[in-house]
Amino acid sequence: MMASASMAGPSSIHSIVRPGTKLPKQYRLCMSGRTRLRTPPVRAILAEKNQLVYKTLGDSDLVVSEVTLGTMTFGEQNTEKEAHDMLAYSFEHGVNTIDTAEAYPVPMKKETQGSTDRYISSWMKSKPRDKIILATKVCGYSERSSYIRENANVLRVDGPNIKESVEKSLMRLSTDYIDLLQIHWPDRYVPLFGEFSYDSAKWRPSVPFEEQLKAFEELISAGKVRYIGVSNETSYGVMEFVHAARSAGLPKIVSIQNSYSLIVRCKFEVDLVEVCHPKNCNIGLLAYSPLAGGVLTGKYLNDSQAAQRSRLNLFPGYMERYNRSLAKEATSQYVELAKKHGITPVQLALGFVRDQPFTTSSIIGATSVDQLKEDIDAFVTTPRPLPAEIADGIEQLFRKYRDPAIR
Repeated sequence: MMASASMAGPSSIHSIVRPGTKLPKQYRLCMSGRTRLRTPPVRAILAEKNQLVYKTLGDSDLVVSEVTLGTMTFGEQNTEKEAHDMLAYSFEHGVNTIDTAEAYPVPMKKETQGSTDRYISSWMKSKPRDKIILATKVCGYSERSSYIRENANVLRVDGPNIKESVEKSLMRLSTDYIDLLQIHWPDRYVPLFGEFSYDSAKWRPSVPFEEQLKAFEELISAGKVRYIGVSNETSYGVMEFVHAARSAGLPKIVSIQNSYSLIVRCKFEVDLVEVCHPKNCNIGLLAYSPLAGGVLTGKYLNDSQAAQRSRLNLFPGYMERYNRSLAKEATSQYVELAKKHGITPVQLALGFVRDQPFTTSSIIGATSVDQLKEDIDAFVTTPRPLPAEIADGIEQLFRKYRDPAIR
């Protein structure tokens, strides 16, 4: 297995490294033929202006760019060439991390499943694998998506499902290892994708946490997976995984990929932030939908031509939670706040997520290079951190609207 040339920082903090930083020889560590880069024992090396910064992901030695390229439109809204153009642009501008999933593209369907991985694979063939941090996801419990497995009636997060998922992902991606394997959503019942309240009547038996970790351990030992993480998880789930790892000597999760944005804050800020804190479980947040599916750009407020060609209109019912009147009202207020202070809505939304101390990387999806350029530019052109008057304005609106997309 060829390992990524990753930089490892202190597990208790996020190390921040300037792109292109040349590290002294004493921070290079050779182990079993693999070269790893270890950051100097300092709290942070600040990025220069107009450059992305890089942060250590949880307890891992993966140093990820503060922007991760999301790929769920590849194969549905985007052609292979368009996907390659966006991948190339991202990596030319400092992005080093790609997030995909076995179920992609979205909306999930049998006819297109796996296209995203194949587009990524055809682009990676001419690129040095050790310069790319590749993250993918294994499906959680699903009765509707059984077509993803061979002869399955339901998807589960158990040993056979996890192993089949990884083998097929490796084949589609034409690689011999995955840097970060995440559970896309839990095996057990949890409120998902806009649901807020836990419905105890929906409880169902689930695969024990230790059993899930044992399957991951086998894949890590085989060199097929480097690190593991979770997605769409709760505090209970994170703590159970951490406890199972500690008590049984199994691999520990290093990341959580959850929705986080100006209009989706409470679930993470109420208690996950404590669980994931570097001094507690040290779980890095990969924030998905920092633009709330594009809603926070403001393009859906006036039914523009761009909005008519965008996912919320192309796929009726998709991310419907962001179409609710209160979410639109809150969005319009955030758009006005951005205008008041002379920045774009994209800069406001992405700057807010970027500045949170618990955010390791923001997952950015786009359907064109122009969109992607605006998003990446927002990270390096928006004042870091956002000025106090803007931050105060955000908090005033938050006190009024909280999470307006909640069902």
